[in-house]
Amino acid sequence: MMDPRYNTLAKNLVGYSVSVKKGERVLIDAFDVPDEMVVALVRAVREKKGIPHVQLHHARVSREMLMEVTDEQIDFQAKHELQRMKGIDAYIALRGANNIFENSDVPSSRMAKAMKAMRQVQNWRVRKTKWVVLRWPTPAMAQQSLSSTESFEDFYFRVCCMDYSRMLPGQRALKKLMDKTDRVQIKGPGTDLSFSIAGLEAVMCAGLRNIPDGEVFTAPVRDSVEGVLTYNVPSVYQGISFDNVRLEFEKGKIVKASCAGQNRKLKAILDSDPGARYIGEFAIGFHPHIREPMRDTLFDEKIAGSFHFTPGQAYEGVADNGNRSQVHWDMVHIQRKEYGGGEMYFDGKLIRKNGIFIPKSLHKLNPDYLLAD
Repeated sequence: MMDPRYNTLAKNLVGYSVSVKKGERVLIDAFDVPDEMVVALVRAVREKKGIPHVQLHHARVSREMLMEVTDEQIDFQAKHELQRMKGIDAYIALRGANNIFENSDVPSSRMAKAMKAMRQVQNWRVRKTKWVVLRWPTPAMAQQSLSSTESFEDFYFRVCCMDYSRMLPGQRALKKLMDKTDRVQIKGPGTDLSFSIAGLEAVMCAGLRNIPDGEVFTAPVRDSVEGVLTYNVPSVYQGISFDNVRLEFEKGKIVKASCAGQNRKLKAILDSDPGARYIGEFAIGFHPHIREPMRDTLFDEKIAGSFHFTPGQAYEGVADNGNRSQVHWDMVHIQRKEYGGGEMYFDGKLIRKNGIFIPKSLHKLNPDYLLAD
């Protein structure tokens, strides 16, 4: 029997997030997702008179391919994926993870080569298609969030099926403020950071690209970042968990980096290419239902009262500071009081304190408004 929530989510993704039109080709990219959800998406695309295409992935098979992959295979796969993406109008990716550490033993050199080759596919998808990406709830995700499977699924569908249009008034106000801001200062435990966002347009995210959603992002002027930042949310990247990452910046560049137990791998990622030691994105998160870390980037980067500061690739064409890298690593810091608190200033004015927006124009991004009946 089809879970009715599958149909609700599918219709939201197809009708709102990528707004499928008659005759458009839609690629449904499913990673360890129940067939029933893929079927719901295929039907939703057909209801809009679109043309569905489906690609199914399985993490254990993908890992096996990566373990002994050759440069020739990587290049062939990247060319094949790019050619297909060029024929697609809309892209919907659902990414399940029965084991978030499935790729932890893949040689880092092979992982780096594969990611570098696939960057051209991702760039085309981001720049040239309508797209949305979301995780899929699994028992592994429930374990990460310290929840039962049933309660986590209820949480997931509550988060992903919320009325994202309710975020739009507050997001417009935040975008307007960020677009005219020069200097940003962020202070908190282990953090004293400053940078410029002058001339870089802010981008609103209210259910049209990532689900769950709930952020406004831009990028720092590439060479402007100064100070120190300690991330208080664990981050899984390339199948490895990194805790308590601390970065020091001079003239935009990460000059010192440390973490709990994975320093060598952290530095190897930051040495992937020159752009990996510069920041490609600065974003402010405010999803009212997402409050605790669960080692899943698409959820954690939207945590209420958080921001993320991303080493690596900037988004080409939007909020683009020119930084280029095979790395794009969204690491998160929560500023709510129970996580140590903190302040965020725009041009010397206090904008957010302990995770709560202070200016009246931004109150509609605070949980008491977004969760109101």
